[in-house]
Amino acid sequence: MNDIRNLEPKALWNKFADLNAVPRPSKKEDRVIEFMKKFGNDLGLETFEDDIRNVIIRKPATPGMENRKTIVMQGHLDMVHQKNNDTVFDFDTQGIDMYIDGDWVRARGTTLGADNGLGVATIMAILESKDIPHPAIDALFTVDEETGMTGALNLKGGILKGEILLNLDTEEDDEIDIGCAGGIDVTAKRSYKEEAVPEGSVGYTITVKGLNGGHSGMQIHEGLGNANKIMNRLLFDGFENFGLQIAEVNGGSLRNAIPRESVAKVIVAGMYDEAYVFDMQEIIGDIKAEYKTTEPKLEIEIKKSDLPAKVMDLGVQEGILRSIYAAHNGVYRMSADMADLVETSNNIARVVIKDGEITVGCLTRSSVESSKMDLANALRAAFELCGCEVEFSGSYPGWTPNVNSEILEILIDIYKKQNNGESPKVVACHAGLECGILGTNYPGMDMISFGPTIHGAHSPDERASISSAQKYWKFVLEILKNIPEKN
Repeated sequence: MNDIRNLEPKALWNKFADLNAVPRPSKKEDRVIEFMKKFGNDLGLETFEDDIRNVIIRKPATPGMENRKTIVMQGHLDMVHQKNNDTVFDFDTQGIDMYIDGDWVRARGTTLGADNGLGVATIMAILESKDIPHPAIDALFTVDEETGMTGALNLKGGILKGEILLNLDTEEDDEIDIGCAGGIDVTAKRSYKEEAVPEGSVGYTITVKGLNGGHSGMQIHEGLGNANKIMNRLLFDGFENFGLQIAEVNGGSLRNAIPRESVAKVIVAGMYDEAYVFDMQEIIGDIKAEYKTTEPKLEIEIKKSDLPAKVMDLGVQEGILRSIYAAHNGVYRMSADMADLVETSNNIARVVIKDGEITVGCLTRSSVESSKMDLANALRAAFELCGCEVEFSGSYPGWTPNVNSEILEILIDIYKKQNNGESPKVVACHAGLECGILGTNYPGMDMISFGPTIHGAHSPDERASISSAQKYWKFVLEILKNIPEKN
């Protein structure tokens, strides 16, 4: 970690290195919670966790800043865990292995955790500092942001004293975020009968891999391949033309990550063996040609394998293949109010078919609540047509932009002064920031979100810009100096 720790600003990168040494999967944050509480207590600051295990650390204003409004500096403790298929790594026990690649900090074969580790590290560095001017701070470290927004959803009113919230969880350093999408999990399930494998069958394993993956909100408009949709296309064609039967499918992982890989075990009748392989190669060629620009590393393999013990009932198989084909994936509607903003989208994130059970998991996002539910209902209809039971869960609201925000004007002015008069982009994002949720129990709080440049979040290609971190750090320090006075 020495190379990372010697980067400027050292205060930020040292705290990031400390944090990344602590395993912190979503819903398994015990170690990072204890780490953060020890950090606050060792500084002699008021430190506690709430009922849902968010950690709050309070630091008084520095001399001369006592008359400024109290601020909330907020980030989430958990990180998305994704790794390359050939990377041996245990997220439950290992810290992230980081290295420098030009202007970027990366991780070897895994997600980096800059989302939202750099935001958390920023707050830690401010809390530890003895020479950075700032008003009174409520540091809020939420849990389980990535898989359910659990910490934000369960934070009670009255705990925070701040009037202004600085959320440090966006990923382009020239953007100031004033709004975000809400989301809802859509899960389709059903059981099926397994049948004996017909005599004379041939077994195959189909593998889709090498896709970029990425953030299912921020990158949903980029035309990236979805391994589950690509696999379904291959299975559907094999079924329609050669009577392919499925033994099992395992595709995707987390709901907020565009699926990068899928593996299926299937059979076809031996009489179709050569014809099936020839047909598959044609389809594989077509798919690769379609994705040659956005997914140049896409690999689709079909290899003979041992016959499975059982296969799906054909009637259920046809239904689920048609439902996944019909289910919307990607951008559903662009915003009519903000240029180039995705309003509503869906990510078919997880497809598992095995041992008589089917599970399809989706994450539907929208900055408009009615549109979110419209798409969720469209997905429900597609899956109910094949006999699935569909559950909606984990719904959280979006964050409605406030163009008259006082803190927004302050940030714009600082940014222009620090960047030769260039104005920042004031945007809303198609990701699930916690601001909208926190605003339900703190409706009067003035909220803003910003952060350093991070690319490839939620994928093993995640990387953080070193030069951007320097720019962002200067921005943060100046913001703290310019928090307005109490009314």
